[in-house]
Amino acid sequence: MFETILFEKRQEVAWITFNRPHVHNAINLRMRDELWETFLAVRDDPDVAVAVLAGAGDEAFSAGADLSEFGTAPSYIQARNARMERDLWGLALNLEKPLIAAIHGYALGAGLELALACDLRIAAPNAVLGFPEVERGYIPVAGGTQELPRLLRLGPALEMLVSGEAIGAQEALRLGLVHRVVPAPDLAAEAERLAFSLAARSPAAVRATKRALKAGMELSLERGLALEAALGATVASEA
Repeated sequence: MFETILFEKRQEVAWITFNRPHVHNAINLRMRDELWETFLAVRDDPDVAVAVLAGAGDEAFSAGADLSEFGTAPSYIQARNARMERDLWGLALNLEKPLIAAIHGYALGAGLELALACDLRIAAPNAVLGFPEVERGYIPVAGGTQELPRLLRLGPALEMLVSGEAIGAQEALRLGLVHRVVPAPDLAAEAERLAFSLAARSPAAVRATKRALKAGMELSLERGLALEAALGATVASEA
C-alpha cells in the first residue's frame, strides 16, 4: 500500500517502519502523507492498542527531513500551509494510544521530533540523537523546541538545540531522553515486549492516564488534581 513505510499489525500492536534506508529514512513529502494515513488508521482501528515506530536498515531511525525537497514548493506560504493542514507531529502527540519509538542509528531533526512525540523511547547503543537545524540556519519547527525542555531540564535542552551537537544513547539515557538502552539485536524484541505489555492494560485507563499527564502539565496543581479526579471517576464508571 505504501512506498516509503512498512505497516504491519501483530495482534494488538501496529508496527510502522520508515522505509527509505538508502537516505537514512529521511522524511519526504510522500512519507509524511503516508505516515499521516497510518496514524489515522492507528487512531481509528479498535483492534490496535499500541504502535511502534522504527527505521529500516542498519543506520538510522530517521535522519530528519529530506533536504533535497527544500525549496521545491511553489512558495513558502504554500509549503507552510500544506504542513499545517497535515500536522503529522501534532497528530502523533495527540493520539490516545501509546506510541513507542525503537531508535537505532541516527534520530535527527524531524526524525527525533517524531520520537519525542512518542510516549516511550528505547534505543540501541549506536543511537545518535540531535537537532542540527541551527547549523543550517533555521530551527526545529515540528515541536522540538517545545517537547525537548518538557522532557529534559532547560539547560541540557538548550544546549542540544542551540549547539546542534548530537548525543549518544548512554547520554540520552542519563538525561532522560530515552527510557532504556538495549543491545541492538534485542531492540525489536524489547519494543515488542513493551508494546504487548502496554496492550494488556485497560485501554480506558491508558487513555485517561495519557490525558491526565499531558493536559495536566499545562494546568495549575489544583486544576490538574481536579482533572485527575474527573478522569479517574470516568474510568471507574466504565470498568
